[in-house]
Amino acid sequence: MTQYEVLNPQQQDDEIDLRELFATLWAGKWLIIAVTFLFAAGGVAYALYKPNIYQASVLLAPANEENGMGGISGQLGGLASLAGINIGGGSSNQTVIAKEVLRSRAFLADFIDRHNLAVPLMAVEGWSIKQSDWQYNREVYNPETGQWLPDENGKSQQPTDWDLVKAFKQNHLSISENKENGMVTFSVKSLSPPAAQQWAQWLVEDINEHMRRQDVAEAEARINYLENKLTDTNIAGMQQVFYQLIESETRTVMLANAQQEYVFKTIDPAVVPQEKSEPKRALIAILATMLGGMLGVFIVFIRAFFKGTREA
Repeated sequence: MTQYEVLNPQQQDDEIDLRELFATLWAGKWLIIAVTFLFAAGGVAYALYKPNIYQASVLLAPANEENGMGGISGQLGGLASLAGINIGGGSSNQTVIAKEVLRSRAFLADFIDRHNLAVPLMAVEGWSIKQSDWQYNREVYNPETGQWLPDENGKSQQPTDWDLVKAFKQNHLSISENKENGMVTFSVKSLSPPAAQQWAQWLVEDINEHMRRQDVAEAEARINYLENKLTDTNIAGMQQVFYQLIESETRTVMLANAQQEYVFKTIDPAVVPQEKSEPKRALIAILATMLGGMLGVFIVFIRAFFKGTREA
């Protein structure tokens, strides 16, 4: 007796009959076609409904600035630390700090408020290429009066700083870094091509200015501290040390005020994008069609299973 013959009837019934499988699919072909068509149509409609999104990117390099304390000898380290002065290695650390500041809620909230981005972020539906103007969501914002409209409960729909920063970080801003060469890329997405380019440019300018003003303020505070210490000592050697520290901090202030691109140097500036980055309409339509086909096949198998169960 062969091995196949020793199989019990239950094992034979459990074997997959490919002919029965294809027969089931063929019997439900119209259902599969209908579901696939509905999903394909829905995917195409959704893809066409989604507005174009444009992305502008700017390529940056860390500014090769010398730390103001680079010329101070190691014997001054203790006094410099006492004055709150960091010796050496400041350029790379400053770049890291600048990227984190750029992502911070405080900086982005000030950035959005300074450039009046609340309406473009939260109250527009698209961008009119012909009119070169925003298409406003008039259920949220009235562009004629400049007022945010109330919702169904009578509460104003004006977004908070939290809402604005969250929307900007999630939907518009991305920061990437090339670990091999240290290059940094700021990318900004917007419904408007000119806005995407302008926002990216503003980000670079504002973070450079923010870090420059911060370093100047800190250096000036250290200068005041050192000048006060200078008046408190009559030791000639100590006075010479304080003079060197004050000279270094004064040089830091002068270089910072003279350097426009303080932390990031622009290698490839942002330009107005001419092609959309999103949505991928063809991909959306293909995925919707595939999902519809798989769902149709699944429904056919489920129907066949319950039908077989009832007949048994």
